[in-house]
Amino acid sequence: MSSWSQFKSRLHPFRPRLISAVAGYSRPRFLADLGAGVTVGIVALPLAMAFAIASGVKPEAGIFTAIIAGLLISALGGSHVQIGGPAGAFIVIVYGIVERYGLANLLIATSLAGLLLFAMGWFKLGALVRYIPVSIVIGFTNGIAVLIGLSQVKDLLGLTIDKLPADFFTQIGVMAQHIHTLNVYALAIGLGCLATVVLWPKSYTMPTAPIGVVPHLRRWSAHLPGTIVALAGATAATYFLHLPVETIGTKFGGIPQSLPVLALPEFSWTTAKQLLLPTLTIAILGAIESLLCARVADTMTEFPRHDPNQELMAQGVANFVAPLFGGIPATGTIARTVTNVRAGGTSPVSGIVHALTLLGVVLVAAPLAQSVPLAALAGILLFVAWNMGEWREFVHAWKFNVTYRTILIGTFVLTVVFDLTVAVEVGLILACIFFIWRMGKLFTVLDHTAADLPPGVQAFELYGSLFFGAVGQIEELPKRVAAGTRAVVLEMHRLISMDTSGLDALEDLHRTLKRRGVALVLANVNAQPLGLIRRSGFEAVLGEENIVPTVADAQFDDEAPLPDAPAG
Repeated sequence: MSSWSQFKSRLHPFRPRLISAVAGYSRPRFLADLGAGVTVGIVALPLAMAFAIASGVKPEAGIFTAIIAGLLISALGGSHVQIGGPAGAFIVIVYGIVERYGLANLLIATSLAGLLLFAMGWFKLGALVRYIPVSIVIGFTNGIAVLIGLSQVKDLLGLTIDKLPADFFTQIGVMAQHIHTLNVYALAIGLGCLATVVLWPKSYTMPTAPIGVVPHLRRWSAHLPGTIVALAGATAATYFLHLPVETIGTKFGGIPQSLPVLALPEFSWTTAKQLLLPTLTIAILGAIESLLCARVADTMTEFPRHDPNQELMAQGVANFVAPLFGGIPATGTIARTVTNVRAGGTSPVSGIVHALTLLGVVLVAAPLAQSVPLAALAGILLFVAWNMGEWREFVHAWKFNVTYRTILIGTFVLTVVFDLTVAVEVGLILACIFFIWRMGKLFTVLDHTAADLPPGVQAFELYGSLFFGAVGQIEELPKRVAAGTRAVVLEMHRLISMDTSGLDALEDLHRTLKRRGVALVLANVNAQPLGLIRRSGFEAVLGEENIVPTVADAQFDDEAPLPDAPAG
């Protein structure tokens, strides 16, 4: 096999789930996907606009992202039912990038992140995302939820502020300074929309059998998303009552009633080098969110489990293409995916229909967005932020060890006070430190008393993994060797692994004991440590006769000096 063939065999094949999902596709399945796709499209419309506005860009950027990225993620992805598009988790990230680097650089960073995501899937790195501790994921998710909620206070209260800063405490200070500009009409609309979304019947909570007129009406009304009811009601009230509140029309001039236009952002390598950190942030967050969403979908359906590598490649294509049409970062979205599953979606066709539904709405009903009040979108986003956070985990955290609590709360605080990148970096560093400490504590050196040893021979038993975090116990072992000992036997049956630092510690132990006239014998060595001992040449230094199958096989002549012990 040629080197290219070997390299190619290590790459993940580009095989969208759509190909296998439509095998044996039937008319009933298409009708189910059609209904689910239209439902998800209706749900996605207000969320796409709200996410875009909260991110500091125009509302059409969110809609175009939902159309283009949503279509590509469903058509090319590795899941039967996952819906992609702009996500709440990106709001804080996108807002910060726009604030610091500008909109054009956001588009470049998103496209570069798309290339990175595709490479991650192509090189089969999808499974690595699962190695991020759940405490870090919960910590930054709750932190982002808090930041999303805070960012909506301005529009909820109708405060007259040109532009909010990205910093958490500065935002609070600026809004406190402008609290006298409170708009009671905006507050009423926002709270009304929030109450509507919270109290509106949810289809997944409805009884399966009719038990009366009221439950029947509730089940019927649950087919219409509460977000659409809230948005339509607030828009109608604003338009017909001429309420003095800020709307999409007054702030952005409305939404274009046309297809998105290809527009390449100006690119330079000098700029790209400065966008390394934003690019990594978008790629890592997109990978985490999409694969977490796909795993949630797997637990809700009987379809084959998602392909994480194919999903990352699809996310990469979507995030590379969407910015070329003015789109923002996209990923798998849990709320819309759950809606798709509950509505009966059976294949990626439902996700494609969802994107086409949004496109149809833009081409037909874009002028209606002129009167959508920003306070209504703020109320909807507050509900999204609340649902996004896993607040019970703060209470449950006290049931776990200090390591879990430290990482969870530390990541949460750092996300709120600094940013997501710092939070994840510090969280991962803490997780690694705690893991090393914990694994080091699991390694133990115990006195071995099971064997009938001759006088002058002392045995110890090694448990766990002998690695750089545990070598201290080997370094302290000479202090436990009694005076007059002629040989030390290490029983290594329960030593499951050893790294080069552990090997170095054994070599130091051998040299220390040898200077005291004490031989070192290794018994019952497992394959991995034994292979390392032989490859390093330590077996030749120690002597093959000093590596024995069991402690009982370490036979010593009481009248003769032991191997490696100095004579006389």
